[in-house]
Amino acid sequence: MTTPKVNRSTRNWRKLKETFRTQSQTTNAPCWLCGQPIDYTVNTDDYGYHPDAFEPDHYHPVKTHPELREDPANLRPSHASCNRTRGDTDPTDLLTIGDQSRTW
Repeated sequence: MTTPKVNRSTRNWRKLKETFRTQSQTTNAPCWLCGQPIDYTVNTDDYGYHPDAFEPDHYHPVKTHPELREDPANLRPSHASCNRTRGDTDPTDLLTIGDQSRTW
């Protein structure tokens, strides 16, 4: 069985993404994957890819849960690089993404 391709360029998705960005920026929410601050001043729509920029991450991957693709409760704030590193990994399988502050 093939997974249907999900269109993330819909008007509804763009509006949801911008609303979530505004909410995350207002609370200065850190990346939920690495815990580091997100640079909310960089807009990837204007500059293309930037690793420290905000990107909404789907807690439950769209690939496995397409019905949740536009559910605001399924979104988490993340860095573009952390989101892309995670890919469609299940959140319960995650190891810490990012660099540790020191060697333990």
